[in-house]
Amino acid sequence: MLNGTRVFITGMGIISSLGQGTGRHLESLQKNRSGIKPLTLFTPSPGNSFPAGEVPGFSQTMAVPRTHELALLAAREALSGTGAVPDSIIIGTTTGGMPVTEELLKKNVPDPDQYRYHSTASVAEFLAAVLRCTGMVLTITTACSSGAAAIKLAYELIRSGKAGRVLAGGADALCRLTYYGFNSLQLIDPAGARPFDRERKGMTVAEGSAMLLLEGGESVPDCAVVEILGGGLSCDAYHPATPHPEGKGALAAMRKALQSAGISPREVGYINLHGTGTRDNDLAEARALNSLFGNAMPLLSSVKGAFGHSLAAAGAIEAVVCAAAVREGLIPANTGCADPDPELNLKPVLTPRAEKAAVVLSNSFGFGGNNACLVLADPAAKREKPVPVEPSGFEILGSACITGAGDTDQTLRKLTVDKTCSGILPLADISKDLPAREVRRLKRLPRLALALAMEARKISNHDQTPSSVFFGTSWGPLSETYDFLTRLYASNEQFTSPTEFVGSVHNAPAGQAAIMLGADGANLTLTGGDYSFEQALIAATLTAADGGTALVMAADEFHETLSPLFDASVRLSRVPSDGGGALVLRKPAGGSRPRIRPVFFENSVNNPSILQSLVQSLGGTEEISARYGALFAGMPMKDRDACEKQLGEIIKAAEFRAPAVDFRRFTGEYGSATATAVALAAGFVRDGNIPSSITGGAECPLGGKGILILGLGGFVTAIEILNCP
Repeated sequence: MLNGTRVFITGMGIISSLGQGTGRHLESLQKNRSGIKPLTLFTPSPGNSFPAGEVPGFSQTMAVPRTHELALLAAREALSGTGAVPDSIIIGTTTGGMPVTEELLKKNVPDPDQYRYHSTASVAEFLAAVLRCTGMVLTITTACSSGAAAIKLAYELIRSGKAGRVLAGGADALCRLTYYGFNSLQLIDPAGARPFDRERKGMTVAEGSAMLLLEGGESVPDCAVVEILGGGLSCDAYHPATPHPEGKGALAAMRKALQSAGISPREVGYINLHGTGTRDNDLAEARALNSLFGNAMPLLSSVKGAFGHSLAAAGAIEAVVCAAAVREGLIPANTGCADPDPELNLKPVLTPRAEKAAVVLSNSFGFGGNNACLVLADPAAKREKPVPVEPSGFEILGSACITGAGDTDQTLRKLTVDKTCSGILPLADISKDLPAREVRRLKRLPRLALALAMEARKISNHDQTPSSVFFGTSWGPLSETYDFLTRLYASNEQFTSPTEFVGSVHNAPAGQAAIMLGADGANLTLTGGDYSFEQALIAATLTAADGGTALVMAADEFHETLSPLFDASVRLSRVPSDGGGALVLRKPAGGSRPRIRPVFFENSVNNPSILQSLVQSLGGTEEISARYGALFAGMPMKDRDACEKQLGEIIKAAEFRAPAVDFRRFTGEYGSATATAVALAAGFVRDGNIPSSITGGAECPLGGKGILILGLGGFVTAIEILNCP
């Protein structure tokens, strides 16, 4: 695949409150139908019944959570008739297996096997197994912008030349966590969502999935539906749940999307609005739109009065809607809006219109101020050839870690004495350098993330604060999730905590970091299990802005109840542990700082040649020996036998004779252990030496070489850290 390729949507699949299939959705949009109805999936507690966007007539046929099956149905439609196996899968989701997990926790089910599909990562991994995808599998969890962010990342992956065909989209199922959670924030309209209406009172929680097959090419394929011209990411860096009142982040994301697409505001023919129906969200979006478009406002509407708000699926579902605007000449109505709010200075389309839009802009905004916008267009229009994109690594300005021993310096000292840094650092020690007033309501994971961000920025000794944040976590904020559900069930589903709900979303720590740093660029949370840090680094490589600095980090917390249920490696470990690592990075600008780059990421399932592919991608035996003075291997305990076999085969195939370090032996078992190892390795490469406490033998002078960090098990990943002379 050539760099600078164009990116097309060649297949689409959708299931939502309006039914299943693109044909049915087109008909429903043409007739301005709404799928918002009383909830039947479960029985709400007395006084807490309000309408929802539930998929009608859907009975599960597979032994997986509802989210997973919705995703598979949409994926199969997107791929139908193509016979295509995607090179990569990138999915946005917020609930993952929560519909099952919350039922199990309510019944106090102790069997860990029953929770095997809990993780958000399991949705994309399930699709990869069924569809036999052996390439990169990524999971985006940025709340309500997840689906759009997944499409943006897929677009950049194809443009980088790393994939030719990517399945991307979003999926979320209704569950008690989100149903009661949004109600606790008083954000639900009991009459159903009425975006931009004078009398609007809130949103409608919904479910669904949409998947899109993205393909790259220099010319328009026969099966092209629309072309993706670009996308923009930003963060409000303002509040965990409330948008910036002037729509600052929304405006930035729209501008970046149009700039990425090479499109001026006057060329946009239709805007698919985020438009949830809440007072604050609609007002902030309207102010951003008026700032950008002024008196030349395009046609615009929000479809959440028809679908409800399907959270991570919304951006992908609305990409299908935008495709209809371009291909079918359908401008959908702003369902639910009878009397547009004059304060907003917008004129949403109130009835469906048969009118083609050559270029459309789609907005998706989420908790934590995570904003993602996409630009889609008629593929037949003549356009300039896209500018080639050459992905590059970063130079490391600073690195930090937190382990059971403490911060980076304390970790290194503990390793020297005890050859281990496993364990759980007291919360007071994690918080010692954090502003007490600002973190008083925060629990363990967000404090870990903030402490890592603060230390990494301090160590970087750089006068420019990070402009973007990329966060990896296997399990997200476990304490907040557990406390929310425990309180819900203890009160017979009558009482919940809005603070716990806002804090329970996986991207909450990244949002807190952005607020603390004032980082208003891209803000992405990747939830890839034991490979979450690798996914965050890949996302940064694809989307971090030139000229700015990026904070790339990953962390996981140990929770006494949930961690052993969810993570088999934690369950098998004798010493409970948690922690993480953080790097402050920028695109290379010269100088002698170490460089970091992700160099390999493939799925081990159905991939017998994966280890040969790894060695080949690293340049073969001679190149490997010349570049790397040591190898760090991440081998989760749950897969240790398979990992040790993989490592042995890699060492043999690469003829690697330098030290190989099993870093989980000293970090302990937690999903983000790779981030800790990378933070330590960055320091070793900078100093040119690995201490004997790490190698388990003699000191290892690197002699100007770098360190290769491998992730083994269900996926095989590789990150290189090289010394730059």
